Amino acid sequence: MNTLNIEKLENVYELYNKREFISPDPLQFLYDYPELKDREIVGLIASTLAYGRVQQILKSIEKILKEMGRSPFEFVMNGSLESFRKTFDGFKHRFTTSEDMALMLAGIKNVIVEYENLENCFVAGMKSEDDDIVPAMKFFVEQIAAYFPDCKTYLLPHPAKGSACKRMNLYLRWMARCDDVDPGGWTKVSTSKLLIPLDTHMNNICRSHGLTKRKNADLKAVGEVTEAFRAVNPTDPTKYDFALTRFGIRDDMDINDILNN
Repeated sequence: MNTLNIEKLENVYELYNKREFISPDPLQFLYDYPELKDREIVGLIASTLAYGRVQQILKSIEKILKEMGRSPFEFVMNGSLESFRKTFDGFKHRFTTSEDMALMLAGIKNVIVEYENLENCFVAGMKSEDDDIVPAMKFFVEQIAAYFPDCKTYLLPHPAKGSACKRMNLYLRWMARCDDVDPGGWTKVSTSKLLIPLDTHMNNICRSHGLTKRKNADLKAVGEVTEAFRAVNPTDPTKYDFALTRFGIRDDMDINDILNN
């Protein structure tokens, strides 16, 4: 496989890993919540709804957060499955219904009751010998999806299906990394074990430059692409993810200038 140019990656990171390049991105909502207990819930909601047209994504997230008030944590902990159903009655975001949202929030509450916060739940699924966060992701998703049939829902992609789980990997990057863009807050999840949030567009680019041999943006492709980035940055392979994804939305940037040595 081809290798990445670390100097060019660092240059792009310095130039574009800035909040001024965030909008429109679901990540922007996390900055409104300085308390970690609120932010980790907001991040999960924002990431799970991050599919479809970006303007509709932002509109749907904004609608949910408006109903939750100033503290999403307090809203969740003071609510119940029935109250969530009532509050979000009529909500719809593509495949996601009000019932889906109510079930997920009820699952979040149960997890917080048992583990105190979402990070502790995720860490409970981790083992020191794990090479990455896939086992922990499986555990985390199953705990939050407890109210769904077979603990499965499109809202929370499950690694067992072999999908890239882009939205979940986005959430984990937001929570475990901390820089000018990623707000962080989680301290028990090593950035070295994070996985690249991979979609079809990014996978095609990576494949054309020899970073993966996979035609589909699946979990195996995620592993290959992550290893390519880990080779140049073992402690923080997802560091360049935000800056590189700007190439897909800006006409003045060409990702070929970065991936070619």
